[in-house]
Amino acid sequence: MDDTVHPLIEPVTAPPAPSEIVWLDTPEALADFLASAPGDTPLALDTEFERTSTFYPIPGLVQLGLGTEYRLVEPSVAEACEAFRQRLANPAQPKLLYAMSEDLELFRHWLGLAPQGVVDLQIGTALAGLGFSMGYARLVDTLFGETLDKSATRSDWLARPLSEAQQRYALDDVRFLEPTYRWLRDRLAGRGLLVALVEESGRFADELAAQDDPDRHYLKLRGGWALPPVGQAALQALTAWRERECQRRDMPRNRLLPDAALIQIAERMPRSVKALSGIEGVSPGIARRYGDALVERIEAARAAGHGPEETIAPPLPREQQPRFKQLKRVFRNISEDNDIPVELMAPRKRLEAVMQRGTLAGDDFFSGWRGELLAPAVDRINEVLQP
Repeated sequence: MDDTVHPLIEPVTAPPAPSEIVWLDTPEALADFLASAPGDTPLALDTEFERTSTFYPIPGLVQLGLGTEYRLVEPSVAEACEAFRQRLANPAQPKLLYAMSEDLELFRHWLGLAPQGVVDLQIGTALAGLGFSMGYARLVDTLFGETLDKSATRSDWLARPLSEAQQRYALDDVRFLEPTYRWLRDRLAGRGLLVALVEESGRFADELAAQDDPDRHYLKLRGGWALPPVGQAALQALTAWRERECQRRDMPRNRLLPDAALIQIAERMPRSVKALSGIEGVSPGIARRYGDALVERIEAARAAGHGPEETIAPPLPREQQPRFKQLKRVFRNISEDNDIPVELMAPRKRLEAVMQRGTLAGDDFFSGWRGELLAPAVDRINEVLQP
């Protein structure tokens, strides 16, 4: 299913743009704003940040909404406000975001906490039948009939003062979240998927937080699947080293060593700095500065003589492709019957893992709301997996 808008969407009344732009200039003012509505009132939340030459995103602005009240907050004020931290960490107080992955990453690294009780409304739009990964501007146009001004999209959010256009743009990013949430609750309740929105948002947030582990980052380098076990152990060690070094120096990963170079190093397993320097993607400067550390990790993997606890999943062998197509067809039919994008219901990587294991059993991803939708087709799925 593509992102074509579902037909017969009743228009939703757009919340009025605020007549004035209000900043919260002190931690106390931010705390007072958060206390101005009952604790279970959903908090609309967004951030602006910069990340062009750093490992960590640099906070530029925080936008908040409670009901029809919207505020802008300087990062220094948000950082110093204990009530804001507590609100983010409280699972009983819902936080409304849209396409939340980068916002959550910012909070993890900037404030040192993983927000709880988050609701990703982009996931909600997919569950509501509006298509997979619908952009925010298109959502606003579809539901509210408003066209957002995108002229400030690529603004410098670290510069001050922000122009009025930037501030209006930032407020628009939270202005439509709470009414979207109300619309989604009504629509998903009628489809029996309201719990799914909460489940899926929480699962996604937990997965994002788990990706911060440097020792697991090698699993993202899918091209390393062909390495032998010891090579994958070397890749794990090399990738973890790069993660920590880039964090220490606050620099982008590829500026230090690109993924392809790490895979090449793990494939060749060089025993010396001289041999390392001959690998494509390893500059003479990198070899001089870090060669000993890289070779040391390679030798440790070689001495251990075994692979990592979890290896990189290989692509499906050719002989399994026909049955994989059958499995995809079963899941696609279920998705179409429930008007949910198959990309959300059963991402390809998840389906490949099911095919390789030969069973759905033991896979938490296909439990919960997915398990309920799959229940009528379990026998058919098993037939495909175990012909």
